Amino acid sequence: MRTLVDIPEPDIRALDEVARQRDLSRASLIREAIDTFLAKHRQSHAMNAFGLWGSEGEDGMAYQNRLRAEW
Repeated sequence: MRTLVDIPEPDIRALDEVARQRDLSRASLIREAIDTFLAKHRQSHAMNAFGLWGSEGEDGMAYQNRLRAEW
């Protein structure tokens, strides 16, 4: 799919320089950057969903001990 994206001229020059150094087209370099970004996003999103309580709330062991104390 083709898409239109506005990229500031200094960034275009920087992309062109990296593309030249790596012997890639600008489009290939941008596709690689998008792939890297999405992989990182998927990984960080998965880590945010890890565990029932996440980084907030009651510690899992404390929750378990509190429930067992009711018995």
